Order: sequence, then C-alpha cells, then structure tokens
Amino acid sequence: MRRILRGNLLNLTSAVGLIVAIASFVIIVLLTLIEFLGHQSHPYMGIVTFILLPGFLNFGLLLMIVGAWRERRRVRKGDASVIELPHLDLSKPAHRRAVIGLMAGGFMFLMVSAFGSYQAYEHTETVQFCGQMCHDVMKPEYTAYQNSPHARVKCVECHIGPGTTWYVKSKLSGAYQVYSTAFHKYEQPIRTPVENLRPAKETCEVCHWPKQFYKEMLQSKTWFMTDDLNTKKQMRMVMKIGGGTPELGVSEGIHYSMYLAHQISYVATDRLRSEIPYIESKAQDGTVTVYRSTEKPITQVQVAKLEKHTVDCIECHNRPSHVYHHPSQALDQALGSGLIDASLPEIKRVSIETLEKPYKDDKAAEDGIQQSLVDFYHKSHADVEKTKKPQIDAAVEQVKKIYARNYFPYMKVSWKAYPEHLGHMYSAGCFRCHDGKHVSDKGKVLTNDCNSCHTIVSQDGPNGKREESLSGLTFRHPIEIGDAWKTMKCSECHAEQK
Repeated sequence: MRRILRGNLLNLTSAVGLIVAIASFVIIVLLTLIEFLGHQSHPYMGIVTFILLPGFLNFGLLLMIVGAWRERRRVRKGDASVIELPHLDLSKPAHRRAVIGLMAGGFMFLMVSAFGSYQAYEHTETVQFCGQMCHDVMKPEYTAYQNSPHARVKCVECHIGPGTTWYVKSKLSGAYQVYSTAFHKYEQPIRTPVENLRPAKETCEVCHWPKQFYKEMLQSKTWFMTDDLNTKKQMRMVMKIGGGTPELGVSEGIHYSMYLAHQISYVATDRLRSEIPYIESKAQDGTVTVYRSTEKPITQVQVAKLEKHTVDCIECHNRPSHVYHHPSQALDQALGSGLIDASLPEIKRVSIETLEKPYKDDKAAEDGIQQSLVDFYHKSHADVEKTKKPQIDAAVEQVKKIYARNYFPYMKVSWKAYPEHLGHMYSAGCFRCHDGKHVSDKGKVLTNDCNSCHTIVSQDGPNGKREESLSGLTFRHPIEIGDAWKTMKCSECHAEQK
C-alpha cells in the first residue's frame, strides 16, 4: 500500500500540492507561536491563522489527492509515464551545493511568507483598511470617526476586541461584505444597530468604568437662535452622571439607577429601537418590574415574538464614534468658536436651509452651498455683501466643511439616518422610555422629570434675562411657547427644524 501511494504521488500536481501544504503548515505554526508569545493579542490573527491559511493547507492536500487519483487512473490504463527521481550523492561538491542552496532558498521562502502573512493581517487591523478599502461605502463612518472623541482608538478595538474568540461572530460576515461591495448589494445607508457586536462590557468598559463614575458634572451649552441677529443663548446644567458602588458609600445618579443597580431589558417595535413599548427592570434583590407604554400598548403575545435587548452602554451611547450632527448643532459650534461670524444677519437660518437641501453628490453640494449663500446676501443684504464679503466667503467655506463631515449623498447618510439616543433634542433619545407614559402594573411611572438627570443652574430666558440658582431652576424655553414643552418631546420640533 505504501509503495502504491508513494508511486501515485510522483506527479507534478501532487508535488505542487505538497509544497503548498507544507508551506501553509509551517506558516500556521509560526503565526500561532507569535500569537501565544506576543504581549498583545491581535484581532485578525485568528482569521489569518485559523481560516485563510488552513484553506491553503486544505487546497494543497486536495491537489495531492487529485494528482494521486489521476496518476492511479493513468497507471490502470497503462499510460503512466515513468518518473525517475534524481540521484543524490552528497560526496559530490555539486550535489552538496545544490542541497545547501535548496535548503537556504526554502528557508528564505518560508521566512518571507511568514513575514508577508504577518504584515497582511497587521494591515487588516489598521484604521485605513477599515475605512478606505471600501471608500464609497465606508466614507461616512470613516469621516465621522476621524472627527470623534475616539479618533485615536482603532476600529478593531471596539468592533472586535483582542483575542480570537469573537472573530467568528464579527468577521466571518466579512466575506459577505466583500461580495456586497463588489456586486453593489449593500444597503444605503448601512443597516444599524450592528449585529453580533461584542458586548460593551468587553470593549467600552476597558476604558470607561461606570462603577468609578461619581457625583456630578457641570455642562455648559451655547447655542444661537435662527432669528435675524443669531441671538446667543447659554445654559449651564449639573449632570447627575452618578455610578459608584455601595462598598464605597456612593451609589447614585444616571449610571447607577439605570445600569448598575438594575438589569434592564426591553423590546422595540422598529429597527432603530426608537419605539419601546415594553421594559423589564430587575433589581439586585431579584424583583422584576414591568413597564408598558400607555400610548402604544403591547400584549404579552406580541412581546414574546419580539427580540429582547439587554441595556448596556450602547443602548444610550449608540453613536460613540460615528456621529452625524444636526445642522443646528454643527452651526452652533462654528458660530461659538468664531469660525462663522455671528454678526452676519440670518446666517444660521439660511445655512440650515442650505444644508438640508437634497444634493445629488458632493460636488453638487459644494456648488449649491456656494450659490445659495452668495445669492441670499446679494438679494437680501446687499449692504452686508459689500462690507463683509470676506466674512461671507469664510462662512461659505465652513458650511461646506459641515456638509462634508455630516452629509453623504451616495450612502444617503445624515443625522436623520442615524438618530443619536444620547439626549433628547434631535431624536426621542431618553424619552424613548422616560416619557411619563410607561407605567407598571402597580402604577409606578418612569419619570420624565428633567431634574431626575440634570439640574439647571443658569439659563437665558426668552426675554434675554439670565437666571442663576445653585439650588436649581425650572426650565424656561428660549422662545415663549407657554407650557407646550411640558407635554411635547423636544425632537418633535427640533428634529424637523429646517
């Protein structure tokens, strides 16, 4: 049997297969050693070592089998050619040199192959690979990431994390993503939330540890009205971020009550998880309280059919690195920092209207923004056009930059496509649950009281007068709208602002 098998393998196809199999096996061993002896695990090491290279190994073995099968068929038909192996005599200098050269060449080939494989997987974990390989598709995510607080955190550190445990769930989908990009099967915009994302406890909490959040944080907000004068308004709030542990004597605030002291799960009736009619809150003593929406009732049968989500960091901080800002928000920052001259009449209002126009592509957007703003001041404020042309030109360039950072016509991406759940100004956000309309069987209501999360200590009222009080102020809407703000969600007006 050995002689038959050995004879069947004496063919070119099997020889090539043997070389491929041996090279793949050696590289697998080398990369495995690097993985175990290295100081830090690499997210893509598992894919290269345990998926790609075994594929080559199996291909080599398959070539050996195919070659042996074909050779055996030729032998049975009497067509097999006689293959004579070279005779090796190490006493001859020429043979010794050939052997040494072959061994040195083989060793160099294995080293170069191993180095190339290592460099290949190193490249696949770079930000450039994640953001620029599929430039048109990933341009929105890559652009937003570069302008985010996590711009120095690699994509793989959040999307995959260290080690190989999660590579199956998170990266096997990459094959379909390549196919989708090549054949234009991807969605525009890309579907969110991301499925099979590594739990936030294993990524976010490597740096952010809710149990170590304490007490309160002062937050200042500056915005500009959309009136003729771009009137400046300010507010300061004490955010009760909270956290902590009972062992240290400090356990309070948003993160403690909403995350640490309770295990909260819910069901949503829409893909973006903005409509939440059912919530379960399990306290540390095991007591479970169920809240149901009185505005959009749901039966237990319907709940059973829907996926139940467990609240972690990402449920509220759902856009930690890929935020597409509302135009009002982006313009407030530019006006507040002086990049846009706030003395230009109506600059905020007309800029919002210009940004929100539908454009075919980036070039059309640049031309449209230029034309709209220049025409506006030419027709409506000719005197300003003459005296403040440099400021108008600077404003035009800043509005173009705001568009480039937050609007992507090809992928149909903007702040509307990906609502941010943190806050409640431009999406339902906190009010998805804390709307005063989620009630338990015992009549307990999830509060929508502003003071449960923050206390206003300074604000500019509708009459321009500033109010201050360390004990807390009742919110005063910057425009006189009576008590409408008490019953309406902020996003019902602000998310529709043009």
